[in-house]
Amino acid sequence: MEKTKKNAKLWLCIAIALMLVSMIAASAIQTDGGKVTIKEMYWETDDGIGICANLYIPQNATTETPAPAVVSSHGAYNNKEMQDANCVELSRRGYVVLAVDQASHGKSDLAGTNGTEIPRGAALYNSVQLLSRLPYVDASRIGVTGHSMGGMFCNAAVGRDNENETPLIAAVLLNSADATYTLTTSSGPVDNNIGDFGNVYGKRDVGIISCVYDEFFHKTSDANGNPLSSPYFMPGENAQSFLHFGTDPAGKEVREAGTMYHETIDGKDTVRIIYRPAIIHPWSHFSAQSTRYTIEFFEHALGAPNPIASTSQVWNMKEAMNFVGLIGFGIFLVNFTILMVFTPTFSSLRETQPVAPRAVGKNGQLWFWGSLAAGALFSVVAFLPIVYRGVSATYVPQVATYGVGLWAAACGLFAILSMVVSYYCYGKKNGMDLKEVGLKLPLAKLGKTILLAVIVVVVSYSCVFFADYFFQTDFRIWVLALKAFNPNLIYVSIFPYMVLFLTYYVASSVATNCFNYNQIGKGWINTAILAFFAGFPAFFMLPVQYGTYFATNHMMWMQASFSSGGNPPMYVLWLFPMLLILPAAVVISRMIYKVTRNPYLAGIISGVVVTLLSCTNTTTNLL
Repeated sequence: MEKTKKNAKLWLCIAIALMLVSMIAASAIQTDGGKVTIKEMYWETDDGIGICANLYIPQNATTETPAPAVVSSHGAYNNKEMQDANCVELSRRGYVVLAVDQASHGKSDLAGTNGTEIPRGAALYNSVQLLSRLPYVDASRIGVTGHSMGGMFCNAAVGRDNENETPLIAAVLLNSADATYTLTTSSGPVDNNIGDFGNVYGKRDVGIISCVYDEFFHKTSDANGNPLSSPYFMPGENAQSFLHFGTDPAGKEVREAGTMYHETIDGKDTVRIIYRPAIIHPWSHFSAQSTRYTIEFFEHALGAPNPIASTSQVWNMKEAMNFVGLIGFGIFLVNFTILMVFTPTFSSLRETQPVAPRAVGKNGQLWFWGSLAAGALFSVVAFLPIVYRGVSATYVPQVATYGVGLWAAACGLFAILSMVVSYYCYGKKNGMDLKEVGLKLPLAKLGKTILLAVIVVVVSYSCVFFADYFFQTDFRIWVLALKAFNPNLIYVSIFPYMVLFLTYYVASSVATNCFNYNQIGKGWINTAILAFFAGFPAFFMLPVQYGTYFATNHMMWMQASFSSGGNPPMYVLWLFPMLLILPAAVVISRMIYKVTRNPYLAGIISGVVVTLLSCTNTTTNLL
């Protein structure tokens, strides 16, 4: 075991180095080598909600040379860091950028259920007002952009801006969100589905990034009134009315995507454009193509103090460095745990020799493959109905996390049932010793296991907070993010979410190691098999959903196809982080088990980390 300890020390040093490289490189990229200052801001809006935002200030923005500015907003279940591409690319081109955590997201204050008691777009429009008061911002050149829900808030902010004698918003770019196409019959509030076509944007330049395979927006209908999804958007009357500046498109030329259309409104040359990247909704805030459109649109609408070709992008390098940090975090988690069991306090949790795989006969092979197949099938069949039941709850502050957590717990309970059946029908008859495989632990060892798991999580997460405090970065890849959070989210996460996720990850670790660590697949092949089956719901449902969409222009699981109701495209989308999380948990649990013969230690660590990860990257509502 001395070699194991030596290797753990080496890998721990590598993990720390990876995280430091991630922090330093990502910070250098997002500040453009020190040319952009980033400030985390907190303020209270006119509606009484505390808002957190990151303010990007390029060197060219001074009181003598005020710069154009852009407010950038994330979508539902996200946070301000999801707008990194916009923030990095626009700020290095000389724009002041304000990336906002909307109410009930990130580090901003919590609102009521779905934020309904707060005027929509309140934080976004208040951000526009804040920028207009900064001496280094040109108040006549302020734009807003938002992804998904953030785009909807941009529309609401325009409505509020229209009430001012001198509007502040000069340009609007809606990313994966619909424009306001119609008006009510009075001069009252706008509505996308009532009244005649109209131009609520006035002389503002407006663009839409409309993903060809958007799951939620840019819908239309055929001649018989049947709903059609985003691939059919462009010929529809909403798209055509928008490109015709809010007029009825009947009998007019059919306008195309990618073309900038001009019209003089109130003496100003005004632009409308629809961009059509052939991507899905969540990819649009992680897309070089969408980022290129954002750069080009605001350069035309507001002018760029430091013009750089729209194809010259560095945000993806920052994301790569963030991912390096995420890898380093995982390596740190494993090897810090291993080194801790070599300390006197936790040495009783360590085995004297690495745990070896067990031999298995033909019947054992049948139980092995049968249990994996049954678990994979259950996880797929149960996913949509259980998640829908969870998100329909009104008694929890995070419905998305609750839905996924209920499904995780159900899969964990199914695994427990499978193990019980396997033990009594096969294992016990073939001499399986529950104590020998680590399933039975003395109470003292269980207590130390829980204590060590807590220590590992706290120390590992301290690296995340270190990155946030000193470098204003985190560890992430696309929709999977380890980020710093406000203390109140610790209390939110404990119940019921931590209980639900622990049920799955502890059960998964027990199944992975006590029942399925055998000679079926030598070395890492056994681990790879188990990792594949753990991630099977994501590996199966995502390709089926999007393969069908790309091939037929219709999703496999659409809202109308789910008899219970709900929003199946959104639920399937939540499987993207599982592509990494579920297999990684298996690998982590196996590596720790081989040193400790303790399946609970890794299960608790994974369960707590996934709970914190999930609860800090979603919407949290006051009840």
